[in-house]
Amino acid sequence: MNEEKFGRLGRILKHGYNSMVTAQSNAMMDIGYQVMAPSEKVSFIDEKKETAFVILTGEVEICWNNDLKTMKRASLFDENPYCLHVSAGVNVLLKAVSDSEVLIQKTVNDKSFSVKFYRPEDVQCDVFGKGQWGGCAERTVRTIFDYENAPYSNMVNGEIINKPGRWTSYIPHFHPQPEVYTYKFDKPQGFGGCFIGDEAFKISHNSWCSVPGGQTHPQVAAPGYVMWYSWMIRHLPGNPWVKTRTDDKEHEWLLAKDVKIWPQK
Repeated sequence: MNEEKFGRLGRILKHGYNSMVTAQSNAMMDIGYQVMAPSEKVSFIDEKKETAFVILTGEVEICWNNDLKTMKRASLFDENPYCLHVSAGVNVLLKAVSDSEVLIQKTVNDKSFSVKFYRPEDVQCDVFGKGQWGGCAERTVRTIFDYENAPYSNMVNGEIINKPGRWTSYIPHFHPQPEVYTYKFDKPQGFGGCFIGDEAFKISHNSWCSVPGGQTHPQVAAPGYVMWYSWMIRHLPGNPWVKTRTDDKEHEWLLAKDVKIWPQK
């Protein structure tokens, strides 16, 4: 197993910060889960890195520059997230109202920008693949921020709901920018498959993968288990990710209009 590409945190996360990747890796980002108990407070400030805080479960009060908001989420699968996105040098305080998990994403950025607080209604939500290939790649894609609405950022942050037994990031494609996926299932025994180039990994609850730029990365969930995953991309200097991708030529035939797939004749 290549630990730079794939890892598991276990079905139950430890209290505190659970690190997945660091900016020193090919991912070029610090990414981890912050697990908090009721009434616990944790402060964050990074003088060189922008940071995004995404509520996964529970309820937290989040404070910055004398502003206070509440982020609350009961279901990853049914609700859009709240997210706070700050530039380097902004002090952020999290206070848990209940048992909570927060996804934290950071990367170096010398640009100063206004703090942005995203509510669920601010999150773009699209359904892709509907009716295509018998619905086997239908998925819900949530985009919190990307180059279109946050061109000052060096990151992209979004989520995907992978229906049971179906595929995402399909057809296989790649882009030069590195990407990180973090996974959760509606049931802890849920599982799926992650394919990075020619390597295959078994996805489980609280696992993650780091996709180097230039490698294909389709995903699949086992029947019976709905899979949530966060997708986080790091823009490259002078080459941001702008929703462009290069499809694997071997599978481009699937994009033809009225394509026939067995047992169709």
